Amino acid sequence: ALAVKFGARQRSPHCLLVKEHQVREGADTAHPPRRTLFVLNVPPYCGPDSLSRLFSRCGRVQSVDICDKPGLGEKKEEPKSKFFNRKTVTGFQVAYVVFRKPAGVQAAKALSREGPLLISTESHPVKTGISKWIASYEASVVDPKELKAEVDAYMQDYDKKMAEEEAKAAEQEGVPDEEGWVKVTRKGRKPGLPRTEAANLRVLEKEKRKRARKELLNFYAWQHRETKREHIAQLRKKFEEDKQRIALMRAQRKFRPY
Repeated sequence: ALAVKFGARQRSPHCLLVKEHQVREGADTAHPPRRTLFVLNVPPYCGPDSLSRLFSRCGRVQSVDICDKPGLGEKKEEPKSKFFNRKTVTGFQVAYVVFRKPAGVQAAKALSREGPLLISTESHPVKTGISKWIASYEASVVDPKELKAEVDAYMQDYDKKMAEEEAKAAEQEGVPDEEGWVKVTRKGRKPGLPRTEAANLRVLEKEKRKRARKELLNFYAWQHRETKREHIAQLRKKFEEDKQRIALMRAQRKFRPY
């Protein structure tokens, strides 16, 4: 347990739990054994720079990697966007401190015998409390010019990528593959979009109902003619009934002045 303080006025120190990172050879390429210090209970406001300055007294620090939870993996990719997919850190984390030499790990473990170490200094302050929240809010305010520049750069890369894919597809058009098949694509002002399985099922069901209805009604030509004759006969019958009803209403109508 390594006792640290994030301010000169802090009374109760914070404990960082440190030990040597031990894994099989080649299991974790980003954190080599014998040169990596595994640190637990890292506060969210303690960044890689603070840990690097803290352990630099033990030896030259090569890299500091902070993660949400322990895990093996390759080197993390740097975030491509400054504004999108930003993750807010809310809880305590773990860190992997990689030294240039294995002696740095042993020296860092020996720091637990010393008194509380001060991380935050006047030259390199660590913001906590209200100042930390104010800094987080100021960082969340987006600069429209920087955002527009990033979006424009992304769209340019996207257009370039799409142009390369279209050029590659044009080169391969009409060229048979290893088995002799030629890929046919639809082009035009409104190119066809790939359908999902659910959309294909809906179209097939609709065509099936339409075909079944047509087969039942007009299976033969004479059935179609008979259906029309019956419909016309019903219309004529209804017309005659309406004529009789109107004539009856006229006959019953009487002139009653008083």
